Amino acid sequence: MSSHDEPVITSYAQAPARTVTAGGVTYAYRELGPKGGIPVVFFVHLAATLDNWDPRIVDPIAQGRHVITFDQRGVGASTGSVPKTIEEAADDAYTFIKALGHETIDIFSFSMGGMIAQDLVVKHPELVRRLVLTGTGPRGGKDMDKVVRTTYYDVLRATLTRSDPKEFLFFNRDATGKRAARAFVQRLGERTVDRDAKISTRAFQTQLSAIKKFGRSAPSDLSVITQPTLIANGDNDRMVPSVLSEDLHRRIAGSELIIYPGSGHGGIFQHHEEFAPVAVRFLAP
Repeated sequence: MSSHDEPVITSYAQAPARTVTAGGVTYAYRELGPKGGIPVVFFVHLAATLDNWDPRIVDPIAQGRHVITFDQRGVGASTGSVPKTIEEAADDAYTFIKALGHETIDIFSFSMGGMIAQDLVVKHPELVRRLVLTGTGPRGGKDMDKVVRTTYYDVLRATLTRSDPKEFLFFNRDATGKRAARAFVQRLGERTVDRDAKISTRAFQTQLSAIKKFGRSAPSDLSVITQPTLIANGDNDRMVPSVLSEDLHRRIAGSELIIYPGSGHGGIFQHHEEFAPVAVRFLAP
C-alpha cells in the first residue's frame, strides 16, 4: 500500500510520532492532516512538549492542512540542551523546518512559541506565508520579564492544591475559568499512547531565563513583518499581559487582533469553539 493510499489522520490524539536529525540534534515531531502544500508549523509554550497542544485547535486545522508540531531542542523527546535565548530557539526551529525540506510555512504560535516565531520571521521573512500569534508579546515589551515571577507563584499555588499549573496560569479563577481549565487539562489527556516525556526542571528554568532576557532586550523592528498576521488573547492575561497583544497589533501593520472577554492567557483554549474556525479561515491555503 503506497503512502498515497493511507488514510489521512486528522486527530492529534492519533498523530504518529516521528524524528529528524539535523545539526547534531534529533527533533521529535508529530504530523497529521493531508500532505502537500504549505504546512502549518505549531510553536509551543513554556515548559510544553508535544502533548501540550489542545486537540480542539489542532484537529480543525488538520482537516484541510498538513500540521506539524515539534519538541524544541532539549525538550520532551528531542535531544540536546535547551537553548539559552529565544533567538537560539528560533535558529533551531529554522534548522528543523529546513531538515524536513520545507521552503515556506505558516506558523501557529502560543506564548513563548510566539516569541520564537517573531524572531524567526524577523530573521527569515521569506520562510513564512502567514503568522498566528496567540498569548504572546513583543521583544522588550512592558512587563514581559514578569512572566517568571507569575509562573513560579502559580506553580506553587498549583502544587499546594495538587492541580495542573496551567489551570492557574492559563485561566481565570472564577467559575467559568475553572470549568474551562478542567476541560482543557482533560483534552490534553486524550492521547493515550506514545506520550511525550515531561520537561525537566533544569530545561524549564533555562526557558524561563530566556524569556526574561527577551523581555529585557531592545525591541525588534516588527515593521519587517508584512505577512498577514492574526493576534489573539484573553482580556486578562496574567502571564503575558493582554496589552502586549495590542502592542504587537500596533507594531505589525495590517494585523488582525481578537481579544476574548472573561478569559486569561489560555483565552484561545477557553474559546476554542469560536477561535478554531477563525484560525482555519485565516490559514486557508
